[in-house]
Amino acid sequence: MSSSPRSGHPYHMHDAIYAQPGALRLLTRGQGPTLAAAAARVAEAPHVWLAGVGSSWHAALVGELLFARIGGLGRRARAVHAFDLVEYGPPDPGPAAAVVAVTHRGTNRYAGAALTQAHKAGGATVAITGRGGDGPPGAEHVLRTVEQEASACHTVSYTSAVAMLAALAAAAGRDDETAHQLDAIPDLLAMLLGQESWEELAARFGGRRRYWFVGGGPNTATAYEAALKLSEAAWLPAVGLGCEQFLHGPWAALEPDDLVILIAPPGPSHARCRDVARVAVEIGASLVALVAEDDREIAPLAAETIALPAVAELLSPIVAVVPLQLLTYHLAVKAGANPDTMRAEQPSHGRARAAAGAL
Repeated sequence: MSSSPRSGHPYHMHDAIYAQPGALRLLTRGQGPTLAAAAARVAEAPHVWLAGVGSSWHAALVGELLFARIGGLGRRARAVHAFDLVEYGPPDPGPAAAVVAVTHRGTNRYAGAALTQAHKAGGATVAITGRGGDGPPGAEHVLRTVEQEASACHTVSYTSAVAMLAALAAAAGRDDETAHQLDAIPDLLAMLLGQESWEELAARFGGRRRYWFVGGGPNTATAYEAALKLSEAAWLPAVGLGCEQFLHGPWAALEPDDLVILIAPPGPSHARCRDVARVAVEIGASLVALVAEDDREIAPLAAETIALPAVAELLSPIVAVVPLQLLTYHLAVKAGANPDTMRAEQPSHGRARAAAGAL
Protein backbone atom coordinates (compact mmCIF):
# COMPACT_ATOMS: atom_id res chain seq x y z
CA MET A 1 0.00 0.00 0.00
CA SER A 2 1.07 3.57 -0.59
CA SER A 3 2.33 5.36 2.50
CA SER A 4 1.64 8.88 1.26
CA PRO A 5 -0.80 10.69 3.57
CA ARG A 6 -4.38 11.31 2.55
CA SER A 7 -6.49 14.20 3.72
CA GLY A 8 -9.90 12.94 2.64
CA HIS A 9 -12.02 9.90 1.86
CA PRO A 10 -10.96 7.28 0.86
CA TYR A 11 -8.30 7.10 3.52
CA HIS A 12 -5.78 4.27 3.71
CA MET A 13 -7.95 2.55 6.33
CA HIS A 14 -10.71 2.24 3.71
CA ASP A 15 -8.36 0.49 1.29
CA ALA A 16 -7.16 -1.91 3.98
CA ILE A 17 -10.69 -2.91 4.96
CA TYR A 18 -11.61 -3.75 1.38
CA ALA A 19 -8.31 -5.60 0.87
CA GLN A 20 -9.27 -8.25 3.41
CA PRO A 21 -10.88 -10.88 1.14
CA GLY A 22 -7.87 -10.91 -1.17
CA ALA A 23 -5.42 -10.91 1.72
CA LEU A 24 -7.05 -13.90 3.37
CA ARG A 25 -7.12 -15.85 0.11
CA LEU A 26 -3.32 -15.57 -0.07
CA LEU A 27 -2.60 -15.81 3.65
CA THR A 28 -0.93 -19.20 3.91
CA ARG A 29 0.31 -19.49 0.34
CA GLY A 30 3.97 -20.55 0.30
CA GLN A 31 4.02 -20.96 4.09
CA GLY A 32 2.87 -24.56 4.35
CA PRO A 33 6.17 -26.01 5.64
CA THR A 34 6.58 -23.25 8.24
CA LEU A 35 2.96 -23.64 9.35
CA ALA A 36 3.33 -27.41 9.72
CA ALA A 37 6.61 -27.14 11.63
CA ALA A 38 5.21 -24.49 13.99
CA ALA A 39 2.04 -26.53 14.55
CA ALA A 40 4.06 -29.62 15.45
CA ARG A 41 6.08 -27.68 18.04
CA VAL A 42 3.01 -26.06 19.54
CA ALA A 43 1.07 -29.34 19.71
CA GLU A 44 3.75 -31.04 21.80
CA ALA A 45 4.28 -28.15 24.24
CA PRO A 46 3.08 -28.67 27.81
CA HIS A 47 1.91 -25.05 27.93
CA VAL A 48 1.33 -22.42 25.25
CA TRP A 49 1.19 -18.68 25.95
CA LEU A 50 -0.48 -16.54 23.28
CA ALA A 51 0.68 -12.97 23.63
CA GLY A 52 0.28 -9.54 22.07
CA VAL A 53 -0.42 -5.88 22.74
CA GLY A 54 -3.34 -3.76 21.48
CA SER A 55 -5.11 -5.38 18.54
CA SER A 56 -2.59 -8.21 18.73
CA TRP A 57 -3.71 -8.90 22.30
CA HIS A 58 -7.29 -9.15 21.09
CA ALA A 59 -6.18 -11.62 18.42
CA ALA A 60 -4.41 -13.64 21.13
CA LEU A 61 -7.66 -13.82 23.13
CA VAL A 62 -9.40 -15.40 20.14
CA GLY A 63 -6.34 -17.59 19.68
CA GLU A 64 -6.69 -19.03 23.18
CA LEU A 65 -10.08 -20.51 22.29
CA LEU A 66 -8.90 -21.62 18.86
CA PHE A 67 -5.90 -23.46 20.32
CA ALA A 68 -7.90 -24.91 23.19
CA ARG A 69 -10.79 -26.21 21.09
CA ILE A 70 -9.60 -26.64 17.50
CA GLY A 71 -5.96 -27.25 18.36
CA GLY A 72 -6.86 -29.75 21.07
CA LEU A 73 -4.69 -28.07 23.69
CA GLY A 74 -7.44 -27.48 26.23
CA ARG A 75 -6.16 -25.68 29.31
CA ARG A 76 -2.60 -25.83 28.06
CA ALA A 77 -3.37 -22.74 25.94
CA ARG A 78 -3.64 -19.38 27.66
CA ALA A 79 -3.75 -15.83 26.33
CA VAL A 80 -1.79 -13.22 28.24
CA HIS A 81 -0.97 -9.62 27.50
CA ALA A 82 2.65 -9.50 26.33
CA PHE A 83 3.52 -6.77 28.85
CA ASP A 84 2.14 -8.88 31.71
CA LEU A 85 3.89 -12.02 30.47
CA VAL A 86 7.25 -10.24 30.42
CA GLU A 87 6.92 -8.12 33.54
CA TYR A 88 4.58 -10.16 35.74
CA GLY A 89 4.51 -13.62 34.19
CA PRO A 90 5.46 -16.84 35.97
CA PRO A 91 9.13 -16.67 36.97
CA ASP A 92 9.63 -20.25 35.79
CA PRO A 93 7.09 -21.16 33.10
CA GLY A 94 8.98 -24.38 32.43
CA PRO A 95 11.72 -25.13 29.94
CA ALA A 96 9.34 -26.39 27.26
CA ALA A 97 6.61 -23.73 27.47
CA ALA A 98 5.82 -22.26 24.04
CA VAL A 99 5.06 -18.65 23.14
CA VAL A 100 3.00 -17.63 20.13
CA ALA A 101 3.32 -13.85 19.80
CA VAL A 102 1.27 -11.63 17.51
CA THR A 103 2.90 -8.35 16.47
CA HIS A 104 1.76 -6.53 13.33
CA ARG A 105 4.99 -4.68 12.67
CA GLY A 106 7.30 -7.17 14.34
CA THR A 107 8.82 -4.43 16.48
CA ASN A 108 6.76 -4.47 19.68
CA ARG A 109 9.26 -4.68 22.49
CA TYR A 110 7.13 -6.80 24.81
CA ALA A 111 6.15 -9.33 22.15
CA GLY A 112 9.83 -9.58 21.24
CA ALA A 113 10.88 -9.96 24.87
CA ALA A 114 8.30 -12.70 25.44
CA LEU A 115 9.67 -14.64 22.48
CA THR A 116 13.28 -14.12 23.58
CA GLN A 117 12.56 -15.31 27.11
CA ALA A 118 10.86 -18.47 25.88
CA HIS A 119 13.58 -19.17 23.34
CA LYS A 120 16.31 -18.89 25.98
CA ALA A 121 14.38 -21.32 28.17
CA GLY A 122 14.23 -23.86 25.35
CA GLY A 123 10.56 -23.44 24.51
CA ALA A 124 9.00 -23.28 21.05
CA THR A 125 8.51 -19.75 19.74
CA VAL A 126 6.23 -18.64 16.93
CA ALA A 127 5.76 -15.07 15.67
CA ILE A 128 2.73 -14.04 13.62
CA THR A 129 3.69 -10.76 12.01
CA GLY A 130 3.45 -8.63 8.90
CA ARG A 131 5.58 -9.04 5.82
CA GLY A 132 8.96 -7.36 5.58
CA GLY A 133 11.92 -7.36 7.91
CA ASP A 134 13.59 -10.24 9.70
CA GLY A 135 10.86 -10.94 12.21
CA PRO A 136 11.06 -10.51 15.99
CA PRO A 137 14.19 -11.76 17.75
CA GLY A 138 13.78 -15.11 19.43
CA ALA A 139 11.20 -16.42 16.96
CA GLU A 140 11.92 -19.99 15.88
CA HIS A 141 9.11 -19.88 13.31
CA VAL A 142 7.78 -16.72 11.61
CA LEU A 143 4.36 -16.78 9.93
CA ARG A 144 3.70 -13.74 7.75
CA THR A 145 0.34 -12.05 7.34
CA VAL A 146 0.17 -8.93 5.11
CA GLU A 147 2.26 -6.00 3.98
CA GLN A 148 2.60 -3.24 6.55
CA GLU A 149 -0.48 -1.00 6.60
CA ALA A 150 -0.23 2.65 5.69
CA SER A 151 -2.95 3.40 8.24
CA ALA A 152 -2.10 3.41 11.94
CA CYS A 153 -5.53 1.87 12.51
CA HIS A 154 -4.82 -1.80 11.82
CA THR A 155 -7.67 -3.69 10.16
CA VAL A 156 -6.45 -6.24 7.60
CA SER A 157 -3.51 -6.93 9.93
CA TYR A 158 -5.96 -7.94 12.65
CA THR A 159 -8.20 -10.23 10.61
CA SER A 160 -5.21 -11.88 8.95
CA ALA A 161 -3.59 -12.48 12.34
CA VAL A 162 -6.75 -14.14 13.68
CA ALA A 163 -7.04 -16.21 10.50
CA MET A 164 -3.39 -17.29 10.82
CA LEU A 165 -3.99 -18.30 14.43
CA ALA A 166 -6.95 -20.37 13.23
CA ALA A 167 -4.83 -21.99 10.52
CA LEU A 168 -2.12 -22.79 13.07
CA ALA A 169 -4.66 -24.23 15.50
CA ALA A 170 -6.22 -26.35 12.74
CA ALA A 171 -2.79 -27.67 11.76
CA ALA A 172 -1.92 -28.45 15.38
CA GLY A 173 -5.22 -30.26 15.89
CA ARG A 174 -5.24 -31.81 12.41
CA ASP A 175 -8.70 -30.33 11.93
CA ASP A 176 -9.36 -30.48 8.19
CA GLU A 177 -12.92 -29.19 8.58
CA THR A 178 -11.74 -25.93 10.12
CA ALA A 179 -9.12 -25.54 7.39
CA HIS A 180 -11.90 -26.01 4.82
CA GLN A 181 -14.07 -23.38 6.54
CA LEU A 182 -11.17 -20.93 6.53
CA ASP A 183 -10.91 -21.33 2.77
CA ALA A 184 -14.53 -20.15 2.44
CA ILE A 185 -14.20 -17.02 4.58
CA PRO A 186 -12.73 -14.67 1.92
CA ASP A 187 -15.84 -15.06 -0.26
CA LEU A 188 -18.07 -14.51 2.76
CA LEU A 189 -16.18 -11.32 3.59
CA ALA A 190 -16.52 -10.08 0.03
CA MET A 191 -20.31 -10.44 0.27
CA LEU A 192 -20.39 -8.82 3.70
CA LEU A 193 -18.45 -5.77 2.53
CA GLY A 194 -21.20 -4.96 0.04
CA GLN A 195 -24.12 -5.80 2.31
CA GLU A 196 -25.05 -2.42 3.81
CA SER A 197 -24.93 1.30 3.08
CA TRP A 198 -22.29 2.07 5.65
CA GLU A 199 -22.43 5.83 5.12
CA GLU A 200 -26.13 5.83 5.95
CA LEU A 201 -25.55 3.76 9.09
CA ALA A 202 -22.86 6.18 10.24
CA ALA A 203 -25.15 9.16 9.61
CA ARG A 204 -27.94 7.46 11.55
CA PHE A 205 -25.86 6.46 14.57
CA GLY A 206 -23.29 9.23 14.71
CA GLY A 207 -23.14 11.81 17.50
CA ARG A 208 -23.91 9.45 20.38
CA ARG A 209 -22.72 10.19 23.89
CA ARG A 210 -20.94 6.85 24.15
CA TYR A 211 -20.57 3.68 22.11
CA TRP A 212 -20.80 0.29 23.81
CA PHE A 213 -19.53 -2.85 22.06
CA VAL A 214 -20.61 -6.09 23.68
CA GLY A 215 -19.95 -9.71 22.71
CA GLY A 216 -19.45 -13.11 24.26
CA GLY A 217 -17.09 -16.06 23.96
CA PRO A 218 -14.65 -15.45 21.10
CA ASN A 219 -16.46 -12.21 20.28
CA THR A 220 -15.58 -10.65 23.61
CA ALA A 221 -12.32 -9.92 21.81
CA THR A 222 -14.31 -8.50 18.88
CA ALA A 223 -15.98 -6.06 21.28
CA TYR A 224 -12.60 -5.01 22.66
CA GLU A 225 -11.17 -4.60 19.17
CA ALA A 226 -14.13 -2.58 17.87
CA ALA A 227 -13.98 -0.19 20.83
CA LEU A 228 -10.25 0.28 20.29
CA LYS A 229 -10.77 1.01 16.60
CA LEU A 230 -13.46 3.60 17.28
CA SER A 231 -11.17 5.41 19.71
CA GLU A 232 -8.17 5.22 17.35
CA ALA A 233 -9.93 6.11 14.11
CA ALA A 234 -12.88 8.32 15.03
CA TRP A 235 -11.64 9.65 18.40
CA LEU A 236 -14.97 8.79 20.02
CA PRO A 237 -15.61 7.48 23.56
CA ALA A 238 -16.09 3.73 23.35
CA VAL A 239 -16.06 0.76 25.69
CA GLY A 240 -15.78 -2.94 24.85
CA LEU A 241 -17.14 -5.58 27.22
CA GLY A 242 -18.01 -9.24 27.45
CA CYS A 243 -21.74 -9.82 27.75
CA GLU A 244 -21.59 -11.21 31.30
CA GLN A 245 -19.34 -8.39 32.47
CA PHE A 246 -21.70 -5.80 30.96
CA LEU A 247 -24.58 -7.31 32.92
CA HIS A 248 -22.67 -7.08 36.21
CA GLY A 249 -22.51 -3.36 36.73
CA PRO A 250 -21.40 -1.34 33.69
CA TRP A 251 -24.95 -1.13 32.30
CA ALA A 252 -25.77 1.27 35.15
CA ALA A 253 -23.86 3.94 33.19
CA LEU A 254 -25.91 3.36 30.02
CA GLU A 255 -28.02 6.30 28.84
CA PRO A 256 -30.72 6.69 26.16
CA ASP A 257 -28.41 8.70 23.92
CA ASP A 258 -25.84 5.89 23.83
CA LEU A 259 -25.47 3.22 21.16
CA VAL A 260 -25.06 -0.46 22.04
CA ILE A 261 -23.51 -2.62 19.33
CA LEU A 262 -24.02 -6.28 20.11
CA ILE A 263 -22.06 -9.11 18.47
CA ALA A 264 -24.23 -12.19 18.95
CA PRO A 265 -23.85 -15.05 16.46
CA PRO A 266 -25.24 -18.46 17.48
CA GLY A 267 -23.38 -20.02 20.38
CA PRO A 268 -23.38 -20.41 24.17
CA SER A 269 -23.22 -16.65 24.79
CA HIS A 270 -26.27 -15.85 22.64
CA ALA A 271 -28.72 -16.10 25.55
CA ARG A 272 -26.80 -13.62 27.67
CA CYS A 273 -26.40 -11.32 24.68
CA ARG A 274 -30.18 -11.38 24.41
CA ASP A 275 -30.30 -10.14 28.02
CA VAL A 276 -27.93 -7.31 27.06
CA ALA A 277 -30.34 -6.38 24.26
CA ARG A 278 -33.24 -6.29 26.69
CA VAL A 279 -31.29 -4.02 29.05
CA ALA A 280 -30.54 -1.61 26.21
CA VAL A 281 -34.19 -1.53 25.15
CA GLU A 282 -35.47 -0.93 28.68
CA ILE A 283 -33.08 2.01 29.16
CA GLY A 284 -33.92 3.42 25.74
CA ALA A 285 -30.49 3.16 24.13
CA SER A 286 -30.34 2.33 20.44
CA LEU A 287 -29.24 -1.20 19.60
CA VAL A 288 -27.36 -2.42 16.54
CA ALA A 289 -27.17 -6.22 16.48
CA LEU A 290 -24.78 -8.40 14.50
CA VAL A 291 -26.66 -11.69 14.37
CA ALA A 292 -27.40 -14.64 12.14
CA GLU A 293 -29.77 -13.90 9.28
CA ASP A 294 -32.50 -16.06 10.83
CA ASP A 295 -32.15 -14.69 14.38
CA ARG A 296 -35.58 -14.37 16.00
CA GLU A 297 -34.65 -13.37 19.56
CA ILE A 298 -32.29 -10.39 19.36
CA ALA A 299 -33.09 -9.03 15.90
CA PRO A 300 -36.64 -7.87 16.81
CA LEU A 301 -35.21 -5.75 19.62
CA ALA A 302 -32.66 -3.96 17.46
CA ALA A 303 -32.96 -0.62 15.68
CA GLU A 304 -30.68 -2.10 13.00
CA THR A 305 -29.39 -5.59 12.29
CA ILE A 306 -26.34 -6.67 10.33
CA ALA A 307 -26.60 -10.24 9.12
CA LEU A 308 -23.51 -12.33 9.79
CA PRO A 309 -22.64 -15.17 7.42
CA ALA A 310 -22.98 -18.70 8.74
CA VAL A 311 -19.58 -19.74 10.10
CA ALA A 312 -18.50 -21.70 13.16
CA GLU A 313 -18.61 -19.51 16.27
CA LEU A 314 -14.87 -19.88 16.88
CA LEU A 315 -14.18 -18.43 13.42
CA SER A 316 -16.86 -15.73 13.61
CA PRO A 317 -14.50 -13.02 14.95
CA ILE A 318 -12.85 -12.92 11.52
CA VAL A 319 -16.11 -11.89 9.85
CA ALA A 320 -17.86 -10.08 12.72
CA VAL A 321 -15.19 -7.41 13.12
CA VAL A 322 -15.37 -6.26 9.49
CA PRO A 323 -18.77 -4.47 9.65
CA LEU A 324 -17.55 -2.74 12.79
CA GLN A 325 -14.40 -1.58 11.01
CA LEU A 326 -16.56 -0.12 8.26
CA LEU A 327 -18.95 1.56 10.66
CA THR A 328 -15.98 3.01 12.53
CA TYR A 329 -14.44 4.28 9.31
CA HIS A 330 -17.58 6.13 8.23
CA LEU A 331 -18.18 7.49 11.73
CA ALA A 332 -14.66 8.93 11.52
CA VAL A 333 -15.32 10.50 8.11
CA LYS A 334 -18.60 11.95 9.39
CA ALA A 335 -16.81 13.41 12.43
CA GLY A 336 -14.06 14.94 10.30
CA ALA A 337 -11.37 12.70 11.77
CA ASN A 338 -8.48 11.25 9.78
CA PRO A 339 -8.63 7.54 10.71
CA ASP A 340 -5.06 6.86 9.56
CA THR A 341 -3.06 9.04 11.92
CA MET A 342 -4.28 8.59 15.53
CA ARG A 343 -4.19 12.41 15.65
CA ALA A 344 -0.40 12.54 15.31
CA GLU A 345 -0.75 15.68 13.19
CA GLN A 346 -2.24 17.55 16.16
CA PRO A 347 0.53 19.06 18.31
CA SER A 348 -0.74 17.88 21.70
CA HIS A 349 -1.40 14.34 20.50
CA GLY A 350 1.89 14.26 18.62
CA ARG A 351 3.68 15.15 21.87
CA ALA A 352 1.60 12.57 23.74
CA ARG A 353 2.62 9.86 21.28
CA ALA A 354 6.27 10.77 21.79
CA ALA A 355 5.78 10.72 25.56
CA ALA A 356 4.34 7.19 25.32
CA GLY A 357 7.71 5.94 24.07
CA ALA A 358 8.33 3.05 21.72
CA LEU A 359 5.22 1.04 20.96
